[in-house]
Amino acid sequence: MPDEVVQAMSDAASASLNMVELQAVASRQIAEVTGAETGHITSGAAAGLTLGTAAILAGMNPGILDRLPDTTGIANEMIISREHRNGYDHSIRVAGAKLIDVGMNEQVAGAGVRRTEAWEYEAAITDSTVGVAYSATKTSQPPLEEVIRVAHEHGLPVLVDAAAQLPSIANLRRFIDMGVDLVVFSWDKALRGPQSAGIICGKRELIASVALQHLDMDEYFEIWDPPEDLIPKSAIKGIPRHGVGRGFKASKENIVGLLTALRLFSQGAYADEAASQRGYLEYIADSISVCRLSLGLFCPMARAALS
Repeated sequence: MPDEVVQAMSDAASASLNMVELQAVASRQIAEVTGAETGHITSGAAAGLTLGTAAILAGMNPGILDRLPDTTGIANEMIISREHRNGYDHSIRVAGAKLIDVGMNEQVAGAGVRRTEAWEYEAAITDSTVGVAYSATKTSQPPLEEVIRVAHEHGLPVLVDAAAQLPSIANLRRFIDMGVDLVVFSWDKALRGPQSAGIICGKRELIASVALQHLDMDEYFEIWDPPEDLIPKSAIKGIPRHGVGRGFKASKENIVGLLTALRLFSQGAYADEAASQRGYLEYIADSISVCRLSLGLFCPMARAALS
């Protein structure tokens, strides 16, 4: 981590902060950088997937918030492409959602040329469907725009796992600009923030539900006074007890450290170093290409293996 991030975390460690108000400050700064209506800091991208799913399942209903991950008798299905399934979709199931697979990656299976198509999402929608989960990579199919269109035509939110899609800086806004309802980012690795920190941002009503399930809810409703732009008190009948996301709480040190790293990253502070590192990678890649070519020209066995 940059010295500035480390110092910010150290300063936070020696300060006494109201966590609800701190998350409200974070939500405003995340909104400014990402273009989302609001945002929230979690203990990592995987935690963001659980919290985002829980928000889609429960909304602002304190009765359901208290029940999760028990979704008996309520709509609980999230549609996902089979080729988007990975170990992190466990984070979605932890919230109580049932994943409904669609499509087939025939290219990888070696049995055809087609991948998942948007119509297959639409065909899977039932009264039990609550949303769509999408794992974003540079080559994800079908195109996210098509999935958003299908989901929104049926009033369903789209949750995007973009944990590994930063850098580039442009991706901070790209998914929100496309119209996704919730997007999750990891904030360590190349972003050089705290390792156990992540961001979820998107629609205000969904992030409010995330906050309700994440923050300390040991409060009296009559004197509870959350920041209105984070949790509109008038939108709920009562305070839920500690939710499914309470175990994913973010520390004040991680929140302040992430916000510092977010500012540095969004202002391009790492650009020169990233260009230098890319030069090293291109040198290695070029050297490997030369080696492969040389082996192929002068060694019949290697040429056969490379082919």
